[in-house]
Amino acid sequence: MYKHPTIDRDKMTPAEGLQILKEGNQRFVNNLRENKDYPSLLEKTKNQQHPFVSILSCSDSRAPVELIFDQAIGDIFSVRLAGNIASKDAIGSLEFGIKYLKSKLLVILGHTSCGAVKACCDNFKDASITDVVAKITPCLDQEETTTDLRNSSNAQFVQNVSDLNVKHQINEILEQSEIIADLYQKNQISIIGGMYNIESGEVHFFE
Repeated sequence: MYKHPTIDRDKMTPAEGLQILKEGNQRFVNNLRENKDYPSLLEKTKNQQHPFVSILSCSDSRAPVELIFDQAIGDIFSVRLAGNIASKDAIGSLEFGIKYLKSKLLVILGHTSCGAVKACCDNFKDASITDVVAKITPCLDQEETTTDLRNSSNAQFVQNVSDLNVKHQINEILEQSEIIADLYQKNQISIIGGMYNIESGEVHFFE
């Protein structure tokens, strides 16, 4: 958080955290990344961490959250799984980041041209990949605008399912995690979905 060195993370609001992410993404898109003193950060974080945001995102090698938001060591508690799925282990990790590390903001981040979503659109099955696809499958029924080419050859269909998947995973988290749901209902944290464009580098946050 080199742009906001005076912000006390204990007093930071979720809105401030979101603004930091938006500003960082704009730096990334415009190739204006901040210089980071990693030796100093290693020293400051060697005994504790206090990430201002917890992010559930996809494992895709083209979507590393620390880079696309121009953040550094200690800023993001990152959970990455193919298809940004809210598995039991993912939810447990997010609970740790939010309750015990005190992240004020939870982001569920999908991305364009997601391989896991495409696999779901094609009803792909293979070993444990089937379990990943199954956690996205409910979004196929939710997608009611596409009548033809309901498979990965239809880029718009894939994107529609990707958008729905982000919202679906948020609902899964709130339904399965009493910890996160309680903090959210008490307005102690905010939860927001977003979509990363792997071509432009831009992140669009959902309202």
